[in-house]
This record gives sequence, C-alpha cells and structure tokens, in this order.
Amino acid sequence: MSTKQLEVQIMGQSYLLGCPDGGQARLLAAVDKVDQAMCKVRDAGKIKARDRIAVLAALNLAFEQTDAEASTETETPTDSQPAAQETTQSSDKARLELLLKKLDQALHQDGQLI
Repeated sequence: MSTKQLEVQIMGQSYLLGCPDGGQARLLAAVDKVDQAMCKVRDAGKIKARDRIAVLAALNLAFEQTDAEASTETETPTDSQPAAQETTQSSDKARLELLLKKLDQALHQDGQLI
C-alpha cells in the first residue's frame, strides 16, 4: 500500500501528513475532528500553549471514544454483531492511536514537546 502527502490545517497551522491510498476521506474527517476539538479547547480561553491544547483535545477525543465504546458494550448484541463490534472497536482504537502518533510527530516538528 502506498502513501501520499496531504497538507491539512489544524487550528490555523499547516501540517503535511502521510495518507494511504483510499484513506483521504477518513484522514480529512479525523483532521476535522482534531481541529474542532483543539479550537474548542482554545476558545474556552484558559489555555494558550498549543501543545497543552493538543493534549487536552486528544484526551477529550479519547474520552469520547471510550465513552462510546462503553455505551456499545452495554447494549445487547445479536449473534452476528459481536464480531463486527469487536472489529469496529479495534479499528477505532487503531485510528485513535495513529492520530495521537501523528499529533506527537507534529508537535515534535514544531519543537513544542511537553
């Protein structure tokens, strides 16, 4: 599987990200979620440091994901749903981990490590 470079904007700053073939829509959706989460933290007005905004946004997204997973687990699945739910949860977890890794890389490139 090959990757291409995709330039995106997060909180007004450009980032060049690797994007696998066929993954552009998913990556752009993830970028949009991260941008919205970071802008929400920034707009709350209490935190100005970009790296801290990124960490809080990542924690908010992870909490939302964990909350959604917990809600899914409390529902009673049919016989055909458990495998599909497990695959979806694994896929979501992998996407979140990839997103956090890319966020760490972007912060490192900016020289703004915590």
